[in-house]
Amino acid sequence: MTSKRNIYLDTKPIETAWQILTDTFKNCITPVETIDVTDARGRVLAAPAIAVLSSPNFHAAAMDGIAVDAKHTFGASDEAPKTLVPGKDAFWVNTGHAMPEGTNAVIMIEHVNVIDENTVEIEAPVFPWQHVRKMGEDIVATKLLFPRGQQINAYAMGALLSGGIFRVGVYKKPRVLIIPTGSELVQWHTAQIDQLVPGQVVESNSTVLGALCRDNGAQFDCHPMLKDDLDKITAAVAKAVKGDYDMVLIIGGSSAGSEDFARPVIASLGEVLVHGVTMMPGKPVLMGKVFEKPVFGIPGYPVSAIVAFEQFAGPLLRRMQKLPQMPARTAPVSLARKIASKLGQDEFLRVKIGAVDGKLIASQLPRGSGSITTLTEADGIIRIPRDVEGISEDDTITAQLLRPLSAIENTLVITGSHDNTLDLLADQMRRSHDGIGISSSHVGSMGGLMAVRKNACHLAGTHLLEPDDGTYNISYIKKYLPKIPLRLVNLVMREQGLIVPKGNPKGIRSIAELADKKLRFINRQPGSGTRILFDYKLGTLGVAPADIQGYENDEYTHMSVAVAVLSGRADAGLGIMAAARALDLDFIPVVTEAYDLVIPEQFYNTPNIRILLETITGDAFKKRVLALGGYGVQKTGQEIFQQ
Repeated sequence: MTSKRNIYLDTKPIETAWQILTDTFKNCITPVETIDVTDARGRVLAAPAIAVLSSPNFHAAAMDGIAVDAKHTFGASDEAPKTLVPGKDAFWVNTGHAMPEGTNAVIMIEHVNVIDENTVEIEAPVFPWQHVRKMGEDIVATKLLFPRGQQINAYAMGALLSGGIFRVGVYKKPRVLIIPTGSELVQWHTAQIDQLVPGQVVESNSTVLGALCRDNGAQFDCHPMLKDDLDKITAAVAKAVKGDYDMVLIIGGSSAGSEDFARPVIASLGEVLVHGVTMMPGKPVLMGKVFEKPVFGIPGYPVSAIVAFEQFAGPLLRRMQKLPQMPARTAPVSLARKIASKLGQDEFLRVKIGAVDGKLIASQLPRGSGSITTLTEADGIIRIPRDVEGISEDDTITAQLLRPLSAIENTLVITGSHDNTLDLLADQMRRSHDGIGISSSHVGSMGGLMAVRKNACHLAGTHLLEPDDGTYNISYIKKYLPKIPLRLVNLVMREQGLIVPKGNPKGIRSIAELADKKLRFINRQPGSGTRILFDYKLGTLGVAPADIQGYENDEYTHMSVAVAVLSGRADAGLGIMAAARALDLDFIPVVTEAYDLVIPEQFYNTPNIRILLETITGDAFKKRVLALGGYGVQKTGQEIFQQ
């Protein structure tokens, strides 16, 4: 092949170039591989991680001391100590040991007086489950530990192992081939510093870009350096895209000179998508598609190469493996002096930043695209828009801080009542809209309404029964949120009832029998819709809370109630059918209730809320909800009330 001078295609704005790139490679996602959890740090889950083991999976001592049945300690005092016999009604345990059968509390060793080897003395009672880690206290089997799309960190690795998950499916790391080109280049490991001649350059871009690939979760190989030879560069690119590589970076040769070969290489093998972006540095960046894989022509100047990679190749690598993007910490800064800028191109200006009298002041570093030290010395980068000629000292502009960087989360905060479908909702939204998360806080229905009143959440989950007419939530909204414009949208209808052990060994048929049979009950926390429902049912039966053994013992989620029953800590608890079914427990229906979402008007038309509403009305979400059991979706997504 012969060389000739290139011309730029029409240069594109950054946003347009990125849109072309993502539209072209929207389905370019790396395959899934299954690896050990211990090797999964930094990777992204390709499927939900569901706990298969409760943690702890037995009642465990939380202190060193003696395990006892708490009732044997009642009445102990300084004046009237009680004696216990080790091996009979007291058992020596260390922290983490399984609780001996028949015991439900631990007396700390420092509170035990050893009389002799057959007798110990205590001077104070303990209450049931004091100093005991109850089964499922941390993790309940079948709990969604992480939705698909979750990036695994060190803490997540511990949670996965604790939940009995030892191997996970994650998206493979993309493989990148970096091809440095240029007859002027010298490899650092063969360079003789004292023998370099004018025109020779120590090749460093492949090292920098390789490290940036790793920063973006990818693996890379560096091709042996190629001289400016069109045929050899073409052959190297063709071999790479036909092989196992997911992306190719051709360093150098992306501009418009007669020896710039990136464009003719890509054009001969595939399609040139973008040649030239209206930004400085990095204008000559070239993007193409060859055998359905992205191939970039990266400018040879170091800062141009870095800016081009960070604006396009790096974010695309993250999308390919569903890693979240890395937004940087930003801060408003004022300029030490005015800065002129050229119209028609976005400029990434490196600056030093200092705090002066409580203000952040930015000072410009040299603009040269070949000066990598302007990045190593910079505290931040200012992007000057292409329609602005300059910035004066009186202007305040946002700077991206390079020291330090921090992630910005895109999360919907849901506060209020717990429901198992919230886990499905989080996963379903991640499936269809990468990057949008849900953070749910289980503080009960009334707690959710109070959070709305304090403007402390985007929406609240609630299921508050109005005893007078059997409706849900509306009367409470009118009472507690009378001046707040909002919408009430149904998420699900669900079955509430008594959760009892498999086979229902106590023969429980109704709430009334809880008092009649002196059964151990596990309650929900005050303010929860389930607690309010239970109190209402007790009132209609004429049963006092004091007549319910365990009325004062509460949990914050339906799954925690279910595991209390599963572990034998309670004979029954009020909760949803889905929780009982998840742990293979029996269920006695009590009522069908509405679980609704309270959405303040100020958030109702925001993009993330609209995505949430589109998700819950979709067939995929409804199908998954129905598979849980105990749910109805006939009203899901319907607006029940507007205020």
